Amino acid sequence: MSDDEPAREPIEEDARIDALERRLAAAQQREEQRNRPKASGADANYRSGNRVLADLLGGILGGAVIGYAIGYFTGTNPWGLLVGLFLGIVVAFRNIIRAANQRPEE
Repeated sequence: MSDDEPAREPIEEDARIDALERRLAAAQQREEQRNRPKASGADANYRSGNRVLADLLGGILGGAVIGYAIGYFTGTNPWGLLVGLFLGIVVAFRNIIRAANQRPEE
């Protein structure tokens, strides 16, 4: 019985199935590449939030220190501190607005 020929010839693979498998593999590769995370490490929103925080704190603290130093050496201490603090806040908000108006990197 094992020496008998099969009643039907085995079906050969169709070229359309091979083409379909190649197209399916290419589509899966494109989908994996599209869904891959773009940023490695910190998220872009996290980095922009840290930048805003650094600009705000740096402007306020920098303006306060420079204003206090100017007020101390000129003898107009409370007014020097207030003017320096005000200018530091203005510079900090200017930097934050400039950062918010930039396009995100892709």
